[in-house]
Amino acid sequence: MDNTDNLHKDTDTSETEIDLVELISKFWRKRWFIAKVCGIGFVAGVIIALSIPKEYTTTVILAPDGSSSGSGGNLGALASMAGINLQQGASSSEISPELYPDIASSTPFLTGLFDVKVKDRKNDIDTLLYNYLYDYQKAAWWSYVFGLPWKILGLLSSAEEESEEVVQGSEGSKIITLSKEQTSILESLKSRITISVDKKTGVITLTVQMQSPEISATIADVVTSYLQEYVISYRTEKARQDLAFTKKLYEESKAAYDTAQQAYTTYIDKNQGIILASYRTTQEKLQNEMALTYSIYNQIAQQLQLAKVKVQDMTPVYTIIQPSVVPLNASSPRKILIL
Repeated sequence: MDNTDNLHKDTDTSETEIDLVELISKFWRKRWFIAKVCGIGFVAGVIIALSIPKEYTTTVILAPDGSSSGSGGNLGALASMAGINLQQGASSSEISPELYPDIASSTPFLTGLFDVKVKDRKNDIDTLLYNYLYDYQKAAWWSYVFGLPWKILGLLSSAEEESEEVVQGSEGSKIITLSKEQTSILESLKSRITISVDKKTGVITLTVQMQSPEISATIADVVTSYLQEYVISYRTEKARQDLAFTKKLYEESKAAYDTAQQAYTTYIDKNQGIILASYRTTQEKLQNEMALTYSIYNQIAQQLQLAKVKVQDMTPVYTIIQPSVVPLNASSPRKILIL
């Protein structure tokens, strides 16, 4: 048995050695073909890598302050002394950080970026973001080749659409009407802005990719500011409406108190030394009206101050962990990987 097993092992080993030698010999016989294929692949990789325009990515990391919409600290204590709860309705005005990507990709948000001024000193570009995306974007040569038939079809169809009347929304309507060109720019901008939220920590990561490092950093900073303003506006909308209404009541109550005070003092000045009962009745009436209007004016004045405090308390605070920095190296294409 042992001799038989050894014989089989020797046979398997010899067969394995013969197969490896044969495989190596096949590669050696095809060495010029392999070299040609590798050479063609190398040249093709170089052409592709050099044809793809460079893209630069800027990353901004920020974290919202969770306590900004909560207790309110000393502001909440001040309001509670006056019998007002600043936390009431706070939950209804919360906006989840998970909605930030949807906000940044929404049409009103993106169209609001069209008129942002951008500069690229290296390439002598000073224009609006919309014009930059339309006039200064580079593409690989094959995109023009494959896109030529569609461009011809687009030119033919555009002649027919010129005579068509564009239906605009009525005055005050919230309907947004975009042309094909604007829609194309909007989709391009949407693909260049990415926002992700860490559900555990709440940290928000914003990335912007552009063909200019300077413009990439500029747009990343602008998008960060716009996003903060949007969230602050949403969170404080109810508080700001209450503040505006309280201001209106304050002005009305102040005017009413001034009128009542003026009527009372005028009546006293005109009727000094008179001891008639009718005079005293009118005096008491005017005095009571002045006291009532002052009480209302004083209460609304307190509510006005608390309304201002509430707006401040409802305003979220963001901590920027990683600010917008102009990238030095291109993030794509990855030339080594392509090769």
